[in-house]
Parts: sequence; structure tokens; C-alpha cells
Amino acid sequence: MDKFVKLTGVAAPLPVVNIDTDMIIPKDYLKTIKRTGLGTGLFAEARYHEDGSVNEDFVLNKPAYQNAKILVAGDNFGCGSSREHAPWALLDFGIRCVISTSFADIFYNNCFKNGILPVVVSPEDLEKLMDDASRGSNAILTVDLEACEITGPDGGKITFELDEFKRHCMLNGLDDIGLTLEKAAAIDTFEKANAASHPWA
Repeated sequence: MDKFVKLTGVAAPLPVVNIDTDMIIPKDYLKTIKRTGLGTGLFAEARYHEDGSVNEDFVLNKPAYQNAKILVAGDNFGCGSSREHAPWALLDFGIRCVISTSFADIFYNNCFKNGILPVVVSPEDLEKLMDDASRGSNAILTVDLEACEITGPDGGKITFELDEFKRHCMLNGLDDIGLTLEKAAAIDTFEKANAASHPWA
């Protein structure tokens, strides 16, 4: 998993509350277990018309936001059914950070396992960031995980809090497998000692 230390990029505004996982990645895209290629299905029902043509009014289809790395969204982002395809789709599109006032628990934890940083801010701070994100190609935010700060295009700073264990994992690019591999030497020592003391096993 890629480390997340500091991210600077265009932030796209999506001021919609209760965005569920079916909106993030519709069920038609759940037939694969591959993590790649799902970016085309991200917000598919909003990004495309029924005939498959591009909905130019949707924020991520607008030229200024087509390469957005940050999403500033309404309250309760990622609610609904549990599907890991949702963070997969965001990541495949290029989104590495989602900022909201709250997240659904399962989606929130899935983000950390896939290298996406979900940041919780106050309603007042979200309003400021939503305004920053509404500036088109000038909507550049910097998310600094070491300092736990978000810097806006005018230099204003917003601080956020994050569980220290989750912060450690993101800064070091550690998913569940990576955390286990950190203990590889200790596991190997245990296995050898266990095999020596239980030769019949």
C-alpha cells in the first residue's frame, strides 16, 4: 500500500449528504474482485446518462476536476451496504483523501486498508473547505498527515484529529498484510522454536 504523508491536489466539491456505497460504485460493477478498472464506474449513475453519454454537469466530469485527488463531501459519506469496491473505485479514479463531517464505520475502516485517508472535520470547517473546492482549477488543497493539517489555496489552515494507530499505518503504507509482515522475524523465530519443541507435530 502506498504511504500517505502529504497530498497536494485538486479538491472536488460534492455537497451531498448520505452518499451511500451504491452511489459510489453501483452494483453492476461488483462482479470483479480486481482493484483496477473500477474508476470508470465511480459515481456511474451520476457521471453518465442512461444512454451511456457523459453527464457534463457532474462535478468529476468537469475539466477542472477530472484529475481530482481529494473529495470534499457531505455528512455520512459511505453509508449503506458494505462493499470494499467503494474505496477501490475512489482510489482507481485517483482520489486519495475524502473529507466530510462523518463517515459510515465500515467504509471509514475500509479506506485505511486501501490507502485512502478519510478526514473528519467540523461542519464549520467543511463549509470553508467546500468553498475552497468550488474554485475549479484553483481548488488546490494540501493534506499533511504528519501535521494533521489541511491547507487551503489562500494559505488558511484547518487541523484534524486521527487515531494514532491509523495515522501510523497510513504514514508507513501498512495494510493488514503489511502489519503482519512487520512481525515476520518474530513469527519465523516462533515457528522454528515451536517446531523444535514439537517435532511430532
